[in-house]
Amino acid sequence: MNRFILVACLAILLSGGCRPCSDAHILGTEQIIVTSPCPDSIFLYTPAIVVTPSGRYVVAVDYGGPGTAALDGPKSDLGDYRAGNQIRVLLSDDKGRTWRETPTRLPMMHEILFRTGETLYMVGHSGRLLITRSDDGGESWSEPSILCPEPRWHQSCTSVDIYDGKVTLVYEKWVSDGHPWPGVGPVLMQAPVAADLTDARVWKFSPLYNPDADMEAAVPSGIPAVTNQLNAGILETNVVRVHDPERPFYDSTGRSVVLMMRANTGIPDIGVMLRGVEREDGSLAIERLQRNGHEVLFTHIPGANLKFYLCYDETTQLFWLLHSQPDGRMQERRRLALSYSPDLLRWTFAGLVAVGPADNAARHYATMAIDSDDLVIVSRSGDEQARNAHDGNLVTFHRVRNFRSLVY
Repeated sequence: MNRFILVACLAILLSGGCRPCSDAHILGTEQIIVTSPCPDSIFLYTPAIVVTPSGRYVVAVDYGGPGTAALDGPKSDLGDYRAGNQIRVLLSDDKGRTWRETPTRLPMMHEILFRTGETLYMVGHSGRLLITRSDDGGESWSEPSILCPEPRWHQSCTSVDIYDGKVTLVYEKWVSDGHPWPGVGPVLMQAPVAADLTDARVWKFSPLYNPDADMEAAVPSGIPAVTNQLNAGILETNVVRVHDPERPFYDSTGRSVVLMMRANTGIPDIGVMLRGVEREDGSLAIERLQRNGHEVLFTHIPGANLKFYLCYDETTQLFWLLHSQPDGRMQERRRLALSYSPDLLRWTFAGLVAVGPADNAARHYATMAIDSDDLVIVSRSGDEQARNAHDGNLVTFHRVRNFRSLVY
């Protein structure tokens, strides 16, 4: 139990090292690229972005809310509301200066967007786990294929690992239908990138990792500091790989990845780390990480009380983290920040990407991609007309120019 207390204390000290908001400049430019047709009932949830080899920006947006019943096109069977959700796709061929919406209407939600060479893939769910592909740069998408017919799944747009001819990602499955939110556990997924990833037969899955025991064991130490321990949980998992042999968690066999996720504990800047591994027999598993002979679970990750996004930059050999920055209110969603780390353990605050104009005007649940010397970012956002900070009415596009110059 002492290790949980130590981690919590370290996190508080480390998070206090961030530059105060009043001293930080805004790093990114901002442009509204999608506006809800009805901010009271149609909400724009987590967007995803990918840059194609031609330089095209492809953005997927998750429409949800009770008003989606009035939208043209199919909706997911399971949604944030009974009406279901719908994914739409936008494209930009001029570095984000102008955007056009494609005719695509996908009956999915909680999308993860990635590319393998020239092919784009999008994993999502409609209760069942689904996948679709595009072979024309996002102009059109295949009918979603079922990867797993079992309900019930969950995720947000998080990072995937593509290495040694394999793509590895995490989607999350509900522990049980009656479990309080967020009653989900990560499931590791892997497939060969040369295959048609819409074919369920090429994928393999780990058993679900049920976090309940870890959460309950931490309660006496103050983590999670919530009234009902069963309201604690882990979710929205990023998959990253340590490339430097001198860093913790490096695996010379190439068979393991680090899973970094939001921890719904009641404490800001506390996240969870686990290990995803492909065993020698080819099976997948999720395990506790080990460092210096001790298990690692809770760790300091800026803004990890909410969804965050990680990417690795080969030029700087740093992990870049796009995250919310709390200001003393647990569910603060207005400030979108950028940090970096050499090892996933020590984080340096780089600056603020964007700040919403009001408490209900969020800049959060963002996704980024590297385009040459810049970071291109899409954010789940809102203005003063947004229903609340969670249910936004905008998607905003941001560019952080020469992001590597932020390292100090």
